[in-house]
Amino acid sequence: MDFGKVPEQELPAIDFSLPPDGRLTQDVLHEQTPVNEIASYIGCAKWGRKEWKGLIYPPKTKDSLFLDEYLKHFNAIELNAIFYKMPDKQQIITWRQKAEAERPDFKFCPKISQTISHIKRLKNAEEATSQYLESIMEFGQYLGPCFLQLSDNFGPPNLQVLADYLESLPRDFNLFLEVRHHAWFSDSEARSALFQVLRQNQIGAVITDASGRRDCLHMELPTPHAFIRFVGNGLHESDFRRVDDWIERIKSWKEQGLQSAYFFLHQHDEKDTPVLADYTVRRWNEVLGTKLAPPMILNRQAQLGL
Repeated sequence: MDFGKVPEQELPAIDFSLPPDGRLTQDVLHEQTPVNEIASYIGCAKWGRKEWKGLIYPPKTKDSLFLDEYLKHFNAIELNAIFYKMPDKQQIITWRQKAEAERPDFKFCPKISQTISHIKRLKNAEEATSQYLESIMEFGQYLGPCFLQLSDNFGPPNLQVLADYLESLPRDFNLFLEVRHHAWFSDSEARSALFQVLRQNQIGAVITDASGRRDCLHMELPTPHAFIRFVGNGLHESDFRRVDDWIERIKSWKEQGLQSAYFFLHQHDEKDTPVLADYTVRRWNEVLGTKLAPPMILNRQAQLGL
């Protein structure tokens, strides 16, 4: 992921601290009854990474078996591939069957296709949306929340288009929204209106933590569920401090009433993402009292940066 990428020499000057919670977060969480253990899902954006052979995949793993191997290490996937091309139903059934065989707690979190979000820009998208929904239903119990990412030129003047589209979706559709236009965050009225629309429609808000776009750390939860897209910087020392800060914030949200959290790890170069994921899962277990299995790193030399 190149979103929010900055030159490495600029990283020391960036304030990576997490902003205070928004008022909406406090209001939404305080309506909930805290749970002993939140539903926790940690994963990556893709399973088809050749660079992971010898790291978490056996060295001679065939491409066709990458998902089989991924399932041994993570309990969720941020399925970005569907954004570019909607797979046919049989392909999704095959993916689901792999999860059935290996990991019954697994969740696929498919991105809504670019035909809907970027080409049609949510207008006259009924047929494409129906096709998307019909296809992803084949995931069955392995379907996690989906997410809709809008382009960086989809700004506040399009709020009514967004509201109309969200209201047209099935009431039980588990969806999170990611916006990128600067004005959603810098314009207080637009920001408030956006998150009220999400709350009214029970749509979650993706929080993206990227070095060069600190405004996307809006810290607003329209629902008692968190969906975080964390973009690291190649195992830079700040990556681990940032993960620690996130886990402490999620602990605070849990104590207030958070019900579930999805934490997806990205790097600008994905070769060492499993190493950061290993650290994340271990710290998550320590702080939140969960018992998630960390990735099984085959090559511990890759962890020298820890």
